Amino acid sequence: MRADAKRNLDKIVEAAAEVVAERGANAPMEAIAKRAGVGVGTLYRRFPDRHALIAAVGDLYIHTMANALGEAARSASDAWGAIWDFVSWAAEPGRAALATALAEVPQEAIVDRAEFAKTRSRWIEQFDGLVRRAQAEGSMRPDVGVDDLVHLLAVFTCHPAELPEPVAADPGRYLRLMLDGMKADAATPAAHRPS
Repeated sequence: MRADAKRNLDKIVEAAAEVVAERGANAPMEAIAKRAGVGVGTLYRRFPDRHALIAAVGDLYIHTMANALGEAARSASDAWGAIWDFVSWAAEPGRAALATALAEVPQEAIVDRAEFAKTRSRWIEQFDGLVRRAQAEGSMRPDVGVDDLVHLLAVFTCHPAELPEPVAADPGRYLRLMLDGMKADAATPAAHRPS
């Protein structure tokens, strides 16, 4: 693909991500083309239908998540700081709005695709490495796993309609409160269950 064609493609996908975050996965294709500064015909030449465009937005989203986690790992002084920075970044309103819109799309349209699955697997592996490092450094509870963090991110950023209104209005705050409970010094002994 020529460099200018690649730039046009990237511009369309980035514009689509913005419009989908604002208006949902059923945002008009015309609005996406206008935001990208291209004609509707150009949009349809690149993406024959909405499903193809939404799949590309999903790929952009998961690549962005993986890149942001890598950047947090490089720039933070320790693994706990990297986890904190990344979770705070992921919960920013515009980003959470895109996650919410993509969560409404059938799984097979995004999550089950090979490109998305490959990048998500790399992201999870990287995230798991940070969790293990934070535990080895003594800053994170040993009974917390990467799945716990992924589930929390999904609840707070992908499904705001299922949260109480104050929580949905500021998911980042509540995610950070949950993170505080994952610190090593916040751990409480497990309750003994009667036999």
